[in-house]
Amino acid sequence: MKQLNYIDLFAGASALSEGFRQLKFNPVAHIEMDTEACLTIKTREAYHHLKDTNKLDVYYDYTSGNITRELLYKHLPFDKGNIVINAEISDASLKKIFKTIEANLKRLPNSELDLIVGGPPCQAYSLIGRHGVDWENDHRLKLYVQYGRFLKEFRPKAFVFENVPGIYSANNGSHFTHLKQYFRKIGYEIDDRILNAKDYGVLQNRRRVIIVGWRKDIQFSFPELKPIVHSFTVQDIFSDLSPLTPGQVINKGKYIKSPSEYLKQFDLSNGVDFYTQHISRPHNNNDRQIYKLAIKKWEKENKRLKYTDIPERLRTQKNTNSFLDRFKVVDGNGISHTIVAHISKDGHYYIHPDINQCRSISVREAARIQSFPDDFYFEGSRTSVFRQIGNAVPPLLSLAIAKGIKKQFQKI
Repeated sequence: MKQLNYIDLFAGASALSEGFRQLKFNPVAHIEMDTEACLTIKTREAYHHLKDTNKLDVYYDYTSGNITRELLYKHLPFDKGNIVINAEISDASLKKIFKTIEANLKRLPNSELDLIVGGPPCQAYSLIGRHGVDWENDHRLKLYVQYGRFLKEFRPKAFVFENVPGIYSANNGSHFTHLKQYFRKIGYEIDDRILNAKDYGVLQNRRRVIIVGWRKDIQFSFPELKPIVHSFTVQDIFSDLSPLTPGQVINKGKYIKSPSEYLKQFDLSNGVDFYTQHISRPHNNNDRQIYKLAIKKWEKENKRLKYTDIPERLRTQKNTNSFLDRFKVVDGNGISHTIVAHISKDGHYYIHPDINQCRSISVREAARIQSFPDDFYFEGSRTSVFRQIGNAVPPLLSLAIAKGIKKQFQKI
C-alpha cells in the first residue's frame, strides 16, 4: 500500500495526528495558530524523524535537558521542519497556506493528498460555552467552512472532523444540519458517531463527535472500531511517578517502580527509563484545606464535595446556587472525568486522589490521563502546556480511528 499523505487542521499539540503518525501516515502540513503548540508539534516531528532514522538518543538528549531545542531542530530535514505552519486559518491566510502545502506535496514521490484530519475550536459548541454566543457573527461557528475550503482545494479522498457532542444541539440543531449540507454540497458523503475515549484504552470518560467524510466517487464508510475491554484504573498511570508537593517541579525523573501492565500494554512508557514534565502547580493553604475535605469525602463516601459543604471561612466565592462542583477529585480507583482546557486556569477540578500529596494533578499526570506517551514532550509555559493537553484528542482514541481509516483505504 502506498504511503498515505494527510494534513492536520487546527492541529493543537498534534494529538489527533499522533495516531495517524504512529501508523506511518505521512503529514504534509500541521496548521495551528498557537505558537507554543506549534513548537510542541515540531518537537514531536523531531521525535518521529529521529525514531525512523534510529537516532532517538538525540531526542532523549533534548528531553533530558542536555542539548538545546535549536540543536534538536537542526536534525530535522528541511521538508520535515517546514510542515508546521503557524497561522490562523482565515480568509486572509488561506492563499499562503495553500501555497505552502502545494510546495510540500511537490517534494513527495506521491504528490496526492489522501486525507485531512482536524477539529475546529469547540468552545462555542460546548454546553458550557453557549451563554452569550453570537450565532450570526462568531467566526468560530463557521470554521467548518474554512475546513471545507481545504477539501475543495485539494480534493482528498476522505476527512476526519472532530468536535464536542454539543455540536449536535448548537442553535437548536440547525448548525449541524447546515454543516452536513455544506460538506455534501462540496462533494462529500459523511457519517458521524459519538465515541467515548474510555472504550479505546483511555482512562477517561471523554465523549467526542467524530465525523468521517469521503468523496462521492469512492467506496468508503465510517470505520468499524472495536472497543477495548479492560479493568485498569487511574492508579495504573499514577503509581510509578514520584510523589509531589504543590509547586514542585521534576523536569526529568526516575520511575519509582516498574511500569504497570496498562502502561506496557498501551505503550505509554515506551521503554524509556525516565519521564519528564512532572510539574505541579502551587496552591495556597486555603485551597489545600478544601482539597483535603474533597479527598476525605471521596474516600469515605464516594461522593463529590459541594461548594455548600465547605466551611464559610474557606469559601472565596459568594455564589452558592450554581457551579457547586468546583472541587473534584480524580477517581484513582476508576477512570477520570473529562480533562478540559480549564485545567490551565486552576487545578480545583482535577485534585490528586492521594491526601498525603494534597495537590492538583501534574502536567505528566494530565498527559497520561489523556493517553499521551511519556516520550511526548510539550513546549511552552505550564499554563500553555495544560491548555494543549486539555484541548487534545486522546492519542489512543486517535490511534483507534487511524486504524479504522487505514482499513477503509485498503478497500479502495
